[in-house]
Amino acid sequence: MKKLLFALLLVAATWTASQAQRYAVIDSKYILEKLVDYTDAQTKLDQQSKAWQAEIDNQMSEVDRMYKSYQAERPMLSDEMRKKREDEITSREKAAKDLQKKRFGYEGDLFKRRQELIKPIQDRVYTAVQKVASAHSYDIILDKAGGVTLFYANPTLDKSDEVLKQLGVNK
Repeated sequence: MKKLLFALLLVAATWTASQAQRYAVIDSKYILEKLVDYTDAQTKLDQQSKAWQAEIDNQMSEVDRMYKSYQAERPMLSDEMRKKREDEITSREKAAKDLQKKRFGYEGDLFKRRQELIKPIQDRVYTAVQKVASAHSYDIILDKAGGVTLFYANPTLDKSDEVLKQLGVNK
């Protein structure tokens, strides 16, 4: 009887273990750093960013030079000339800030360039992770690169529709 009970327990434990969700962990930062095309793209982005920053810095230096010159000459200028110089300085400063926003702002040139260069590489990594998950029957893959993040989840694990159904909400 003990042997039969032990055998049933062993079968139940084995079945439970085989039905359990399988997890894996990756380090996407490590993976990306090992890809030559990613490091090349990152280098291009860094160089472009430095060039754009130098352009902005030059414009801001020009504004600063203009302001210092204006401060030194201000007592000798007529009201009309003061106003003209102040407007010119303000206009140049605004142009520099607009350029900075255009280059580095949300949806700016750097963002677009990053999307162009980095996104295809990230998509390749994601596809490779999906293939590994399928090949090894992983249900969930976590990414430890920037804190633990869910990188891939088997779509069959998503029970959102069941929760909505329980709440009485139809798709």
